[in-house]
Formats: sequence, structure tokens, C-alpha cells
Amino acid sequence: MNNAYNPAENNPDKRHDRQIAVWLLVCCAMIFCMVVLGGVTRLTGSGLSMVQWDPIFGVVPPLDQTAWEEVFDLYKQSPEYQKINIGIDLAGFKQIYWFEFAHRLLGRTIGMVFLIPFLFFLIKGRLHRPLVPKLVTLFVLGGLQGLLGWYMVQSGLVDKPHVSQYRLTAHLALALVIYAYMFWIALGLLPEKRHANAAAGPPGLCLFAGLLSGLVFITALSGGFVAGLKAGHAYNTFPLMDGHWIPEVIFMQEPWWRNFFENIATVQFDHRALAITTFIGVVSLWLYGRRQAPTQQVRAGLHLLLLAGVLQVALGISTLLLHVPTALAATHQGGALLLLTLILFVNQRLVRQRV
Repeated sequence: MNNAYNPAENNPDKRHDRQIAVWLLVCCAMIFCMVVLGGVTRLTGSGLSMVQWDPIFGVVPPLDQTAWEEVFDLYKQSPEYQKINIGIDLAGFKQIYWFEFAHRLLGRTIGMVFLIPFLFFLIKGRLHRPLVPKLVTLFVLGGLQGLLGWYMVQSGLVDKPHVSQYRLTAHLALALVIYAYMFWIALGLLPEKRHANAAAGPPGLCLFAGLLSGLVFITALSGGFVAGLKAGHAYNTFPLMDGHWIPEVIFMQEPWWRNFFENIATVQFDHRALAITTFIGVVSLWLYGRRQAPTQQVRAGLHLLLLAGVLQVALGISTLLLHVPTALAATHQGGALLLLTLILFVNQRLVRQRV
């Protein structure tokens, strides 16, 4: 039996740090599910089924036939019903309603899972002073995310039954920022097992990993524009697009910059180009960093990053060729978040080595 003294386990501050880290990682897992569920909600055409936003009493779904008929009547006044789903019966409406309800309910649940432990740790004095403003910032960003989500939905309740791709991408971007910031804070609170003589990672490796994390983030956002324009339903061949490496209509809109955000061909081409560049970056980082990784954790993170990159490319191509099946497309969206998670892990551990 090993009775060796472990200062980390016997230090109350260290134990509290681990508790806080676990709490934040649970919140991260819930945000991960939230992003994937948001993708499913969009893919099933459910995002505009709830035409009202009630942040307080919206946690209660319709409980009887009368209540269901009331929310259904409200939906019948929306552009989506009148232009796309006209004639849908109550049973069909319930199917799309439950997806959007689950998405909103999960968002509120994340808020409570974050707020209640935060207040507990704060009252008990278990939070380091520099950590408090960071957690407050996360909570504020979470509230803004809810407002931005409703702002996004409103864009599809006016004339056209489609949400703005700009607002959808902004909603996705803020979700990724919240997730990344929370995950980074949690990692910083967890101990790292390493040899006492472990050298810091070379500056070049740190810079490479940092730049790649930015590229992963931008590629994910380009996927938001693909989703917002439903661009994945066009040009369902790979690697060519309509028989061309570069679509002929890539700059058909004026002014030219609108093509990058409103032209289906350009938006899909950009996402392909960014995805391929990201994959090349992942492979290059793995080749460059596997022998220079300062710790086993960094090395393991690089191996997992490579596997996630291969999987994500396979999912993306399959989703395109199969005309965007819901399950595959949602998995592809989850894969993007997994890739972001792993590159953040590698970055955090490299930076921590150099502190």
C-alpha cells in the first residue's frame, strides 16, 4: 500500500480547483450537446416552430389539447406555415415543436447548472479572486447567447421563412466562444502530470498550434454560412463542383464581397477550401509536433487531433455526397466542435508549459 504524501490531494485549494474544473467541464459537455441539438433543430426544419420567446415561463410546454391548439394557431400565422408547411396537422407540428422546445430548455438548463454552483463556490469562498470576473463574463455571454438566439429566430418570422445566415453564424460563433473560453479555464484548473525535467515546447510549435486553432474556428464559422444558405444541398460531388474545380458563378453577385456570404457556390467552395487547409494544417502540426511535444499529454492531444481531423473530413465529404442526411450532418457539426476541443487542449498544455 502506497502511503506517499500527495500535496495536491491534501491541499484544499487544489481540491477546490478540481471541483470547479469538473463543474465547468460538465457545462462544456452540455454546451457541446446544445450545439449538436441546435444543428438537428435546423436540419429538421424545427427552428421556427416556436414563434414566441418567454424566458421565464417558456420552460413549460403545452400541457393539454387547448394549449397545443393555441400554440399551433400562433404558428399558422408564421411565414413558415403559410409558405412551406401549409396544411401540416397538429401531430406534424408537435414533431418539430419538440425539437425547438428541447433546444431552448437545454439552454435554460445550462444557465442554471452554471449559476447555482457558481453562487455556491462564491459564497463558500472557493473561487480565486481572478477567476470570479471570468466566470461572471461567461454568465453574461450565456445570457447574450439566449438573446442572440431569439434575434436569429425573428429573422425567419417576418417575410421569408428562413433565418438570416448572418445571425445564425453569429449565434454559432458566440456558442463556440463561450465553449472555448470555459474549456480553457477548466483546463487551467486541472493538474498536469509531467516529468520535472520536461522542457518547454518550442516557440514554433506554440505558434503553429495557435494559428491552427484560429483556422479551425474560422472553418467552423464558414460551416455556419453553409448551413444558413442550405448550401450543402447543392454541388453534391467531390472534389469537383458541377464539373469544375472552381464554380463559374463564384463571383456572380455585386458587389463582389457579397459572394462570400450570400452566394451558395462561393460559400460552399470557401468551406471546402478552408476544410482542406485545416486538415493539411492538422497533419502538418502532427508531423512537426509529435517529436517535439514537451509532455505526454501534448503528444496524446496531437494524436487525437489527427484522428479527429481524418474523421471530420470523412464526415464532411459523406454529408455532401449523401445530400445532407440529418444524422450525418449533425455528427459533422459535432466533429467540428471536437476538433476545436482538441486543438484548444494542445494549445493550453503548450502555453502552460511555457509559463
